[in-house]
Amino acid sequence: MTLDKEKHAHLYHSMLRIRRFEEAAIDVFSAGKIPGFIHSYIGEEAIAVGVCAALEPGDQITGTHRGHGHCLAKGMRMDRMMAELFGKRTGYNKGKGGSMHITDFQSGVLGCNGIVAGGIGLATGAAWGHQVLKTGRVVACFFGDGAMNRGSFHEAVNMASIWRLPVVYVVEANGWGISMATSRAINLTDLSERAKAYGIPGVSVDGYDVLAVYEAASAAVARARNGDGPTMLVCYAPRIRGHEEGDPQTYRPKEDIEKAKRNDPLPRYRAFLLQHQILSEEELGGIEKQVEAEVAEAIRFADESPYPAPEEALEDLFVEGVW
Repeated sequence: MTLDKEKHAHLYHSMLRIRRFEEAAIDVFSAGKIPGFIHSYIGEEAIAVGVCAALEPGDQITGTHRGHGHCLAKGMRMDRMMAELFGKRTGYNKGKGGSMHITDFQSGVLGCNGIVAGGIGLATGAAWGHQVLKTGRVVACFFGDGAMNRGSFHEAVNMASIWRLPVVYVVEANGWGISMATSRAINLTDLSERAKAYGIPGVSVDGYDVLAVYEAASAAVARARNGDGPTMLVCYAPRIRGHEEGDPQTYRPKEDIEKAKRNDPLPRYRAFLLQHQILSEEELGGIEKQVEAEVAEAIRFADESPYPAPEEALEDLFVEGVW
């Protein structure tokens, strides 16, 4: 697949936004400014960016507990996301969603989810709605390989298959379900073979390679939009960091972690852009300065934003005016 310079610049910019946001979130979390937990998306940027670049603005996604990257790749604002992590009133969900539950319907983000496989049913239901309403929209559903053994995964994928729903199931195969190695939980070398059980295409791709992900996702999205049903896209990107920040990963061989770090998708793509003379050092530097400024502003915005008032805990509990 041949891409123009503008598209390459967009992919690099989007990946870098995620990386710098996550690094900043880890820093402020360590400083005690973010409550709860942080599950870093570092090392998986190529997956969210490659998939979301294949979507149209009106298409939708569902994310996971590791969902910052999904939200940013779909175009959400960094300042309001950071404020949400801080638990501030100016966050996307008024500080009530936090790190794992960011949602913004206007951006097409139906919700990130702290429950393993929790977004699969949401994405499948949304795709069914688009089919019934003939909207022409597609839903991309992100989840980890640990979610592939949940009952909701099997039920939803089977339903999408028999009804030919416009959904792409994106498996972020990072090799672990917390401290359980996928190899001990699923008796398959190629996870995409599971797609055969549902009669849908299963595609395996290098999840560290944003161009490979984008190409595979583009084909899957086109298939869904044309009414040909779902695709299972398995993106292999062994986890670089722990399950959450503070996880010492004592259960994991050190050489496995080092191998993952050597495959880091960001410097890999940067080197590709330079080697093929697609973008110059000056142009890449300009993108990097832009992102650094955005991160700094996001932290300032979140820091200076007010916390919600206690009585606001009772607001937004019910939807009004729908009956």
